[in-house]
Amino acid sequence: MIRIFNVFSKKAAVASAAFALLSSAAFSMTSSEAEALLKKAEDSTAFYETDFTASYEVVQDRPGDGRSKTNATIYRRDRTSNWTILILAPAKDKGKGYLQTDNTIWFYDPADRRFTFSSSKDKFQGTNANTSDFAPMNFTRDYKIESFSDVKLGAYDCEVYSLRATSKSVDYPILKVWVSKDDGLMRKKEDFSLSGQKLRTTAIPSYQVISSASGSHQIPVSMVIQDNLRGKKIDGKMAYEKTMISISNAVLKKQDDAVYTKPYLELMSGR
Repeated sequence: MIRIFNVFSKKAAVASAAFALLSSAAFSMTSSEAEALLKKAEDSTAFYETDFTASYEVVQDRPGDGRSKTNATIYRRDRTSNWTILILAPAKDKGKGYLQTDNTIWFYDPADRRFTFSSSKDKFQGTNANTSDFAPMNFTRDYKIESFSDVKLGAYDCEVYSLRATSKSVDYPILKVWVSKDDGLMRKKEDFSLSGQKLRTTAIPSYQVISSASGSHQIPVSMVIQDNLRGKKIDGKMAYEKTMISISNAVLKKQDDAVYTKPYLELMSGR
């Protein structure tokens, strides 16, 4: 009787393992499904049918050196790749701004009333954020998928992608991107050098729903960018620099064309 029970138990275990394997295979994504999900995550970072305006609070945390805060208003017209960033605080930086127009990025300093050439790879006001972090992502245009797999990220069932750049204009040649499968939103991103060294980690813990005439969109409530190269040891433990970006007062509606021009930054810097 014991032998019969053992044989039955072994068969049940084999059947259970086989079922688990089949179930796993059934829920694994095909290449076309993985590509579609990544495209959905990319599209969620852009607003092509209207302009996007929001208030940004950017807090830079340097371990051992305290925190600094920058407040700015950001205007985006993604369908023409134009955007404007107007800095409101602190007082010493008020009136400074950034402008992308005709695929060129300019930085304006009201102290000398000059526009100087900038780059998407430049750090925003000395933080760990690049100016490109405030613009749409272009995963499918600038990268190819090297691999993808199912993974759990906290409470989220995600697809994690390993991406390699196909364009020399990108900020980082290798990316790992986590996308939640139920809604197609990016939850985490890691940026790597060509040699495979991890440079930055970006986490997006939550999103908010913003409505427009054409429908609703989900945008981050906040983002946390950790610089994996910059930091210091505190009490024997490595603490990395972090930049926390909070987004509020988001509006999806067309802005005046003048907002995306140099004269607009010059005008607003004096207010």
